[in-house]
Amino acid sequence: MTLPSDLPVVDHHCHLAPGGEGVRAAARFRKAGGTHLFLTTQSYAKGPIVRLETYREQFETTEALAKAIRTETGVVAYVVVAPYPVDLIAASVEIGLPAALDLHRAALDLAGQWARDGRTVALGEVGRAHFPVAPDVAAAIDEAFVYALGVARDAGCPAVVHSEDLDADGMRGLARLASSVSFPLGRLVKHYQRSIVPAEARSGVVPSFLARRDLCTASLREDGPWFWETDFLDDPGRPGAVMDIETVPKRARTVADRSPEDVERLRIPFVRSIESVYGFTPNPEAVPP
Repeated sequence: MTLPSDLPVVDHHCHLAPGGEGVRAAARFRKAGGTHLFLTTQSYAKGPIVRLETYREQFETTEALAKAIRTETGVVAYVVVAPYPVDLIAASVEIGLPAALDLHRAALDLAGQWARDGRTVALGEVGRAHFPVAPDVAAAIDEAFVYALGVARDAGCPAVVHSEDLDADGMRGLARLASSVSFPLGRLVKHYQRSIVPAEARSGVVPSFLARRDLCTASLREDGPWFWETDFLDDPGRPGAVMDIETVPKRARTVADRSPEDVERLRIPFVRSIESVYGFTPNPEAVPP
């Protein structure tokens, strides 16, 4: 069975880099059947970021990549920007923890301005380190995370969270943190989710599942909103990491071939969840005829 002609095929979280495949990776995604992707910024330069201007240049590089992807491949790339939470650790070694936290806040403010200007659809990635850090650094990262949620709240956009994998208790804690600053839970997305938490136990947090075969199969049984993602890193030193950018369209085609009755369930991650969390419908012009 072929996929419906009006069904977008969306990778909710990936990274592309000028020094990697860049637009060529998006062309592979398109050839595999992908139509839309959420392009999350990353550090394109080596070493710690210790200047706000570097973040500005980083965001602009992501925006330029998104425009080139649309022009050269027809894939719609939605830009997602924020300072990566782990950046704060390396910056603190170079300029001290207080100055690193001030820089992080300034970069979050810049991302919030981009959201207000319509240049980004979400703040991301924001959150916590996914590995143990010193207590004072952990406290600073948490402070930055709370600040990020306030910025996203005021900008009226979703927040895409980087953290360890979350179970129901972890999602409950994340929801409590968001509620403490009046951030709307339906716009709080846990990226790189690797385990299924039933909808009734998510406390309003929206999972973006890594597009492994088992998670894709299991998630189709779940109520939305939820997404599929590859977290493709576009790193020449780690080809295909975390998952190759062709994975989501391949998973969608597998559903069509093996479980035709589930094809309409694909509208949960590819259409209805985007409408619910982001407030827009993926542009149908990008869907192959």
